[in-house]
Amino acid sequence: MIIVAVIIVAVIALYNGLIRLKNRVDEAWADIDVQLKRRYDLIPNLVETVKGYASHEKETLDRVIQARNSAMQAHDSDNMDAKLQAENALSSTLKSIFALSEAYPDLKANQNFLELQRELTDTEDKIQASRRFYNGNVRDFNTKLQVFPTNMIGKMLGFSDRKFFEITEAKEKEPVNVKF
Repeated sequence: MIIVAVIIVAVIALYNGLIRLKNRVDEAWADIDVQLKRRYDLIPNLVETVKGYASHEKETLDRVIQARNSAMQAHDSDNMDAKLQAENALSSTLKSIFALSEAYPDLKANQNFLELQRELTDTEDKIQASRRFYNGNVRDFNTKLQVFPTNMIGKMLGFSDRKFFEITEAKEKEPVNVKF
């Protein structure tokens, strides 16, 4: 009887530990979510500001808006891979807008553009910090789920590993091309 009680208490403790870690992962994703929504709101303002100075850069601006729209659509889905891929594509296209500012001195001096650039840079920094926080929580959750004895009990209770929010290095290392 005592052995059964000890096993039940151990299962309850393992379950509660997994729930705590799962909730931390969900909270960390919510933090990323807030910053991504902020980014989505800033991008149209940034594009409109750039349009006035670089009207012949329509293709670059269209790619940014298309990437934003794709990210917003993926954001509403439950497919984590689609979300990660869309966010990586958006990050990559945003670089091209900042590269445009180097090519257009008037744009670089525009207060609206500078403020939007600062806001977007701040948002990108917050997204990066949120990603690190999320990945740390995912690491802790996945580790807890993979070690003995939780690995046996966690799977039976319906818990599964979470995916890390990873940036595709190839895209991040590519130089931004600005064509005239």
